[in-house]
Amino acid sequence: MVNLELYRVFYAVAKCGSLTKAAEELYISQPAVSQAIKQLEIQLGGQLFNRTHKGMELSETGGKQIFATVEKALKLFDEAENKYSELKDTATGIIRICASDTVSTHFLLPFIKKYHEKYPDVNLILQNCTSSETIELLKSKKGDIGFVNLPIDDSDINLMTAVMQLHDTFVASDKFSELMQGTVDLKRLQDYPLLMLELSTATRQAIVSFAHSQGIHLHPEIELASLELMTELAKSGIGIACIPREFVKHELEEGTLKEIKTSPSLPTRAVGLALPKNESMTFAVKEFIRMINDGGKN
Repeated sequence: MVNLELYRVFYAVAKCGSLTKAAEELYISQPAVSQAIKQLEIQLGGQLFNRTHKGMELSETGGKQIFATVEKALKLFDEAENKYSELKDTATGIIRICASDTVSTHFLLPFIKKYHEKYPDVNLILQNCTSSETIELLKSKKGDIGFVNLPIDDSDINLMTAVMQLHDTFVASDKFSELMQGTVDLKRLQDYPLLMLELSTATRQAIVSFAHSQGIHLHPEIELASLELMTELAKSGIGIACIPREFVKHELEEGTLKEIKTSPSLPTRAVGLALPKNESMTFAVKEFIRMINDGGKN
C-alpha cells in the first residue's frame, strides 16, 4: 500500500503547480518533494506530472485521472483527524460506570450531579454491580469506569487509586443498649443475632477473614444482598448490622441507630477506582476521573 504522505505531496504539487511552492506549503525541502513524486510514480507505475518550463502539470493519463479521488480521500482523512481531535478535547459520548447502589448513593451521587451539569452532552450509564461483576465488565470492555472494594489483585484491570475509606462497624437499635456502654469484646457478638451481607460479597469476605484471624466466628442470623434493607432491619430491632459507618451516617446522627464499639475494631477498607486495561480514555472519561480526584471542586 502506498504511504499516505506521498499522496499528500502529490496533492500539494498539483494544487501549487510547483515543486518549490509545494515544498514551502509542506515545510519540507524541494528535493524531498521531488523524491516523493518519483517514488509515487514508481509505485503506481505511471507518470503523474508533465514537467514544463512553467512548472508541474498533471498528466492526462496519470495525474488528472486520480486527482479528484485523492482530493476526496485526503479530505475524509482530515475530517477523521479533526473529529478525533475534537473528541480528545470535548466531553461527548457515553460513560458506562460500574458500581454498587450503595457506592453510587453514598459516594458517586454528588459527582454525577456536578458532572452532568458541566457536561450535559455526555450520556452517563450507571450499572449496578458487585465488585466481582464490575471487574468482569471492565475486562470485557463493557464498562469504562469501575468502583470496587479493595484490596483487588487482578492484573487484567488497571487499578487507579483509592477514592473512599470504609470503616466497618456494628450498629443496632436501642434494643441492644447493653452493648453500647463502652467497648465490648468482638467475640461477645457471636451470641447475638447478626445481619450481614451475603458471603459472596467482598465486604463479607473481608470481615469473615479478619474475624477468623482473631479466632472469632461471626455467623449471621440473616444474610442480605442490600445494605439499605440491612439498615432498615437493624432500625426495627431485628438484629445487629455489620455495615460501613459511612453508609449509616444519617441514622447515627439522628439516633435511630447507635454504634457498638468492639475490641478489636474491624480494619479499615477502601473503595478503589478501576479501568479497563490497555484502553485509551476519552476526554469525557478523563474529566470524570479528574473530578473524582479533585473531590468535585472543579
